Amino acid sequence: MVISSLYSSGQIQMPDLPHNVFAVVLAAGSSSRFGATKQRVTLNDVPLVRRALDTAARACNDRVITVIGHDWSSVLGAMNADSGFVIVNEDYRQGLGSSIAAAARACRPGADALLLLLADQALVTADHLLALINRWSGSDNEIVATAYDDTQGPPALFPRATFDDLCQLSGDTGARDLFRDERFQLKTVRFEPAAIDIDTPADLARI
Repeated sequence: MVISSLYSSGQIQMPDLPHNVFAVVLAAGSSSRFGATKQRVTLNDVPLVRRALDTAARACNDRVITVIGHDWSSVLGAMNADSGFVIVNEDYRQGLGSSIAAAARACRPGADALLLLLADQALVTADHLLALINRWSGSDNEIVATAYDDTQGPPALFPRATFDDLCQLSGDTGARDLFRDERFQLKTVRFEPAAIDIDTPADLARI
């Protein structure tokens, strides 16, 4: 487990393997629209953050990083005992971009690509994550995103060539601007359930 505030270099040392894809579960938000720490809310008796972790682990084995921030101690308590790497983003109030940047900085030494997913996309499956990984040729100029509702978004795979850009992110815009960057080719895998995320108690009730 890595907690950034206690880890001097802020970097995770990883084996130098071909196509070394790390899944990054983004779970640092304050859940203001939900009115509670939604990462801990259960769906079929499983906390959302643990559900996302389990899904990521089925696709990437132990190459999973979770970025937490708001109410981090209770979110950590809702995770599996063996949850891979954990980063506490102390700047989570700045928005999603700061969490992506924290993960990219940690992974830059050894990862070939990052597969970003949101903890509140409760219907994302391991099969879909594997489809995204398999759609990637291994090229540094390819981004692979999920297509749904006439748009593209997370889960999405970003190759090493994007890491410098990811490290500079801030605010709540995320990494979508890279989808339109002429340096990169955007590939997609359609998965309509990814359009459903849990922002409010009503969203959870519908699922």
